[in-house]
Amino acid sequence: MKTSTFLIGLVPIQALAYPGMDRTLAEIQARRDFAVGRRSTELLGDLQDDVALTAVGETIKEILEGSSAVADSSTYTPPGDLGSEECNKSASCIWYYIAQELNGAFTDNDGCTDLARGAIRQGFHDAATWDKSSAYGGADGSLLLSDELSRSVNRGLEDIGAQTKEWYNKYKQYNISMADFIQTAAIVATVACPGGPRIRLFIGRKDDSRAGPTGLLPLPQQDAKELIDLFAAKTFTDSDLVALVGAHTVSRQKFVDPSRLNAPQDTTPSVWDNKFYSETIKGDNATILIFHSDKSISTYPSTEARFSQFAGANGQALWSPAYAQAYFRMSLLGVNNLNSLTEITNVLPLPR
Repeated sequence: MKTSTFLIGLVPIQALAYPGMDRTLAEIQARRDFAVGRRSTELLGDLQDDVALTAVGETIKEILEGSSAVADSSTYTPPGDLGSEECNKSASCIWYYIAQELNGAFTDNDGCTDLARGAIRQGFHDAATWDKSSAYGGADGSLLLSDELSRSVNRGLEDIGAQTKEWYNKYKQYNISMADFIQTAAIVATVACPGGPRIRLFIGRKDDSRAGPTGLLPLPQQDAKELIDLFAAKTFTDSDLVALVGAHTVSRQKFVDPSRLNAPQDTTPSVWDNKFYSETIKGDNATILIFHSDKSISTYPSTEARFSQFAGANGQALWSPAYAQAYFRMSLLGVNNLNSLTEITNVLPLPR
């Protein structure tokens, strides 16, 4: 302990040794974080309470603390048709039919569709209206249950929002929540994209028709440091942030540069691959459209090494589980009844 105090005390003196020493120290810390694979293990919601956890609460706790969020290959066979007495007795049965319909809309011969990429972004935008100072917000369905969708930060989500409402109205008779529908759609859309991970899925979130807090969603013009602080307040580490922005691999932008409508953020926007990382580093902004925020993250001391790792030859195998871990956390932000959720992972389609 004395040694640590002594070393910390030396930092201000050493920082004066030569210009840029503060950046060098940040780079050393970034390499250390990179080496240990730093990711959040912070608990959420009612898992923080000093009470005995249910079996499902224990499972979610283990995943949040580092167990894999990637699902195995288990599948589900419905006991009957949708609406049948046998099916109505099982939440998994109802969600199986929902997932099947979603998957059909999210796939085509090229890979994943515009509705799929919209559903992924929609999942982020519903859940991310929460941080540790929020009294409400998060993955609560408010994006589509309030006027939240009309905010400028949510431009481009109109089509998937309208389609999700149509699907929800079809299935709401089975006692499902909009919050669960939005997150299920995001997770189905991810695995519908060729190469996308199959992320473990839980249902039982409660809806809230209050519009979520403002100012908590990331913006494409923000610098890395702003985004790191924004996501840290949501319990994410720098490494988690790098993993999450990889979802831009299937993005087609509409409003960052209106003159380049539907410009992709990597050259394979229908496939879930790690080209987003390598092509952002390469910086050919004529072929793809690179957000300032992504470029900033790719060069910032505490995120540069992780970004480069995901861009590497083995990057896909490293990024997919990291993304699954981070998005699993995202899908539970603001959810305060984690002990009473139900796992329905086996209704998800298998990876393509």
